[in-house]
Amino acid sequence: GEIVATPDALALLQRHGVNAAILLRRHQRGDWGELSVHDRTANDRAIKDGSRILSAYMVAGKKVWVVTDAASDDSISRTSTCVLMAGEY
Repeated sequence: GEIVATPDALALLQRHGVNAAILLRRHQRGDWGELSVHDRTANDRAIKDGSRILSAYMVAGKKVWVVTDAASDDSISRTSTCVLMAGEY
């Protein structure tokens, strides 16, 4: 699906020399970052059932989220992934 990012998230990453692609690769590999056990379990389940996937990574003391939308009706394809600040969700 489409990959998008909010201006605030991009500005933070750029200010601190963090490439968004690195966070996206971590998210894609199942490295969920700074999540609770409950949220990690939900992500593991989401891979199978097509629900939303959330990762959270700390950048300069601020939490950046990577959110992949729930799968479409075919339970396989996902429409988008967004990189955003935690307060923007």
